[in-house]
Amino acid sequence: MTNPELNGETLYILIAACVVLLIQGSWLFVDARKRGASPWLWGLWGLIQCPMPLIVYWFVVRRPRRKSKDEWND
Repeated sequence: MTNPELNGETLYILIAACVVLLIQGSWLFVDARKRGASPWLWGLWGLIQCPMPLIVYWFVVRRPRRKSKDEWND
C-alpha cells in the first residue's frame, strides 16, 4: 500500500477539522464548568471526537429537566 500524499486539499481539511475540534472542546469545557458538570471530561471528549460529544452533552446536561406529574399539580 502506498501512503497518500499530503496535498493542499487534504491539508485544508485537516486544519478545518482541528479548528472544529478545538472550538467544540473549548465550548464544552466552558459550558460544563458553568453548569458544574465535569468540565474536563466534556472538554477532552470534545477534542477527540465530533459531533457525538455535543449530542450526548445536549441530552445529559443541557436538556431541560422534565416535570413529573406531581410537580404539574402544584
